[in-house]
Amino acid sequence: MAKRLTAEQAIFLLQDMYMPMLKAEHRMTKAVLEAVPADKPDFRPDSNAKTAMELVRHIAASENRFLETTINGEFSAAPAAFPESAKTPADFAAWYAERFEKNCEALTKLSGDQLLRMVDFRGMFQRPAVTFLQIGLNHSIHHRGQLTTYLRPMGGKVPAIYGESYDSALAKKAAG
Repeated sequence: MAKRLTAEQAIFLLQDMYMPMLKAEHRMTKAVLEAVPADKPDFRPDSNAKTAMELVRHIAASENRFLETTINGEFSAAPAAFPESAKTPADFAAWYAERFEKNCEALTKLSGDQLLRMVDFRGMFQRPAVTFLQIGLNHSIHHRGQLTTYLRPMGGKVPAIYGESYDSALAKKAAG
């Protein structure tokens, strides 16, 4: 029989594993969202692909949705409520960052028992709330990768993610 996660283990996962990863990945994701050229929101590499702006909105909303799943102990499939003022990729990146900070603050206040609440994901599986942080990270990293492949064809620059990118190295060289 499989062992159950304890409250102490859930706190360890949150504080020592997920929070540092969330914060590191957030900085990179925000940089990618900000790198999307504002004049190319409808760019898509294929007619079956999401547009750049659809990906920007999806990443910004879904990453926070997974954080809120852990906070609230339930997954909500309700459409994201974006501010009416958000029009450009930079606007959505700012909204994403503000909401992320509030959600991170709320995460740090959760008890081990709250982190262990079983959460149903669309009737497909049930997992402890804390594990939705890793699911959210994987989801966000996947879509961020998609969006980075759009940047150069749109005339944008790929920011440094896990080390320098070609574009960030060129910018560094030009500045130095």
